[in-house]
Amino acid sequence: MSHTLEWKTRLYLFEEEGTTKARAVVDTGTTVLTGRGTARRNPADPEVPEIGDELAAGRALQDVGRQLMDIAKRDVEGTGATRAEPRPAVGWST
Repeated sequence: MSHTLEWKTRLYLFEEEGTTKARAVVDTGTTVLTGRGTARRNPADPEVPEIGDELAAGRALQDVGRQLMDIAKRDVEGTGATRAEPRPAVGWST
């Protein structure tokens, strides 16, 4: 079964009083999810706005990712699928 979709993602960044705020919006065509993230610079740290942007954006995208994983989990449970057995540890024994 071949399957192709395009989801639209928008990322908004705002800076107010030393706090960078990010909002990530994912539109799947049937669902719109919004994630939020913030970053605050320690006053003792050098002022590098890009770092605040990266942290806030990353946190907003993680929030959307968590929401997508929660939706997928509910969808899997709704199909009646059984839970996978834990995989054995791989690598050197301790």
